[in-house]
Amino acid sequence: MSDQVISIIALVLIFAIATFSSVHLGVLAIVAAFIVGSTVVDESTDDIFSGFPGDLFVVLVGVTLLFGIAKSNGTVDWLVNAAVKAVRGRIALIPWVMFLVTAVLTAVGAVTPAAVGIVAPIGLGFAASHGISPVLMGLFIANGASAGGFSPIGVFGGITNSVVERNDLPGNPALLFTASFLFNVGLCVIIFLIFGGRQLLGRIATTGGGADDGVAERGGGTEASGGIPSPEPPGLDLPRALTVLGILGLVAGALFFDLDVGLMALTVAVVLSLVAPQSAKGAVDRCAWSTVLLVCGIVTYVSQMERMGTIDYLGERVADIQAPLLGALLICLIGAVVSAFASTTGMLGALIPLAVPFLLTGQVGAVGLITALAISASVVDASPFSTSGALITANTPADQRDLVFRRLMTWGLGIAVVGPLVTWCLFVVPGSL
Repeated sequence: MSDQVISIIALVLIFAIATFSSVHLGVLAIVAAFIVGSTVVDESTDDIFSGFPGDLFVVLVGVTLLFGIAKSNGTVDWLVNAAVKAVRGRIALIPWVMFLVTAVLTAVGAVTPAAVGIVAPIGLGFAASHGISPVLMGLFIANGASAGGFSPIGVFGGITNSVVERNDLPGNPALLFTASFLFNVGLCVIIFLIFGGRQLLGRIATTGGGADDGVAERGGGTEASGGIPSPEPPGLDLPRALTVLGILGLVAGALFFDLDVGLMALTVAVVLSLVAPQSAKGAVDRCAWSTVLLVCGIVTYVSQMERMGTIDYLGERVADIQAPLLGALLICLIGAVVSAFASTTGMLGALIPLAVPFLLTGQVGAVGLITALAISASVVDASPFSTSGALITANTPADQRDLVFRRLMTWGLGIAVVGPLVTWCLFVVPGSL
């Protein structure tokens, strides 16, 4: 039995044990990396820890710490209230506002974790205040990041288009961006219908922005909180103004200076803690440490699989298939499943070259397969094992975090199967007829 097959079997066992026992999935993954690394591929401790995603750890901790402070000092409530006023209180429009804001951020160059890390705490804060499913809001934000990411100046688009050029393949950046954006919009329509969006139609938010706000029905004048309108939230004092400036600094740093969003978030958190120590009390405890351990553990093991050549091994097995259409579908499936547990950015750069043998036969259209592969690998980003899904889970209220994690996991694994099938039918099959 090859090392690659052993690593795949171990991954299956990790999820099986975590499903049917109380052992933490992240801990299991780290232990699996230790056992497989020590007994199968003779890796040193340094080799095993080289796969630990220190940058992702800092992003998750930094962003959740910053917005823990922002929640304590009232900034999140202030921002939520501003969003309500922008759409005149129409609650059903708020998820679409968050979708568009996230899409714009990634379309102009923000990396996906930065965009989701900025928008998720605000959107999920509004969801908690106004009775919106956190799953609905989280999926809208994650899909918004994917929708904008394939613009010609977006990170996903830049990677995909550059890989296409390096391999002398025909490309269509405008089609890639348009197809990805429309696909994610369509997906959000389905999400809106499945996760309670119809119940939001016609509902108007009350004037308050706090966590106990009620919701008034259009024309009914009845608040869920007993008919007593919530008080207007206070305006911007110094800590809130500095917090808003810090969040804007995150956006500017990610877009224009390519600064790490996690390190920037920690820096802003330190400044706010020095300026207003009271509002920073307990913020560290509100970091979603269980989620951080889970995601970092899984990524550590998947990184080991990459070092072992498991991903290349799967690609080579697909390349041996003589039916180009079936091979194209399998590549999209591999891209979706692996991307649900690892870096979409890395998968885009690794999987497109694997498709070259199929494209050289002329039996599969290059533009169609690349588009299908790109969308398949990105629409799974809401998986809680991916950075976007992890940020969404981490910023969900603690009493709903486990439910959101399970729903996002179910959605992520489901879309990892359905997404490639749909994109294959839409973009690959027509080009081969």
